[in-house]
Amino acid sequence: RDATSTPHVPVVHIEVAGKVQGIGFRGFVLQQARELQLSGWVRNLSSGNVEIAASGSEASVKSLLAAVREGPEGAVVKQLINLPPQPSLELPHPFTVLK
Repeated sequence: RDATSTPHVPVVHIEVAGKVQGIGFRGFVLQQARELQLSGWVRNLSSGNVEIAASGSEASVKSLLAAVREGPEGAVVKQLINLPPQPSLELPHPFTVLK
C-alpha cells in the first residue's frame, strides 16, 4: 500500500447475543469504546440483544471486540453476529449510547 492511498478505517457492525441487557452492558461498551477513542454507537434491541457500530484504528476495533466477547460482570456473551457495515462517516464521535 503506498502513502497516497486513503487509510482504511475498520468499521465493525455487530449484534451481541446472550445475556447482555439489564447489566450495564451498554455502559461497559461505551466506556471501552471511549477509552479506545472509537466513533460509533451501542443500543439495545427488542430481541434482548445489543447492537454495536464502531470505527477507528484496527488495533482499537480489535480491542473493543475482545472486550465485548468478555463483557462486564454478569454478562453472558453467546455470539457475535456480523451485520452489514455502516458507513464510518455517519458514526458519531465520541462514541455514544442510542436509546
